[in-house]
Amino acid sequence: MAEKKRYIQLKDLEVYKHARELSRLGWEMYKSFDWQTKKVIGDQFITATDSVGANIAEGYSRYHYLDRIKFFYNSRGSLAEAADHWLAILHERGKIDDKQHEAFALIASRVSLKLQNFINAIYKTKNSE
Repeated sequence: MAEKKRYIQLKDLEVYKHARELSRLGWEMYKSFDWQTKKVIGDQFITATDSVGANIAEGYSRYHYLDRIKFFYNSRGSLAEAADHWLAILHERGKIDDKQHEAFALIASRVSLKLQNFINAIYKTKNSE
């Protein structure tokens, strides 16, 4: 007898939980910025940060595996923008301290690993069908 596949809700996906944690931390940082920092760097930083989870959510709701993966790749791109570019700029310009930088980078690293594993699992599942 074939084993019935269990549907996992978006809110229960590990990668999505970590992306939401990243958004929460990004928002805490963003709230502390002055108006000019928000306008010049902060808005782009928080948009990229929030886009990580938003693209996971959108991709998770897609039916075709290639359509899903496209959104997960977009999520990975937003993660790189937020964590590799904007986070570095904020730290370099003294807008966040070492502790904030390290905390965000640590969560971003977790999201990156979980996201890549998720993409790999989708390909693997499709190839085994």
